[in-house]
Amino acid sequence: MARVGGRNVWIAWPVGIICTVVVAVLVVLAVPGIPASVIFVGDTLRAARSAPTATPEPAPTPASTCRELYTADLWSSLVWSRNNLLTQRRTPAASTPEAVAASGATVVVTCHWRGTAGRSMETTVSTVTPEGASAVQATLSSQGFGCQVSGDTVHCERAAGGVVEVHDIRGDRWVSSTLTNWMPDGYAETVASRAFAE
Repeated sequence: MARVGGRNVWIAWPVGIICTVVVAVLVVLAVPGIPASVIFVGDTLRAARSAPTATPEPAPTPASTCRELYTADLWSSLVWSRNNLLTQRRTPAASTPEAVAASGATVVVTCHWRGTAGRSMETTVSTVTPEGASAVQATLSSQGFGCQVSGDTVHCERAAGGVVEVHDIRGDRWVSSTLTNWMPDGYAETVASRAFAE
């Protein structure tokens, strides 16, 4: 059998033996890591199959933007309709200027939705002092609103024609909603609960 030119048997055998020894040493060093590797792979596969653990939700905080004022379902139903237009601003409740003047309220956010065919909704979240909250309730009652106290919440409501006005006061928060020819299911209750961070 012909030999390949340039190959020396006296060098090839020692190099082959050295390579075999190096591979054997590496195998000996790797053997203790095999059980740990098997455990790691098993844990990874089990974790991929198991259900993700639920992270606790942070404690709710009072809404200060229009997005925070609505649940995900209500927000989607409003914002994804091409006929609805949202304007976020900081203007006082337009429906009851007397109550606004009496309360000395500080506006947090006003969300105004405009739809088609004269439909609109406006919700204003304001902060008030205890005296301001009492002034709002007294002013609304004198204007013909039906007011009820439930726990620590004052709820006042009035309907005239296609316009429904709803006011909720709790602590230092006053939520005023005016709905014109438009009232999604549970709208007033939803925005009040989000504004009060229930």
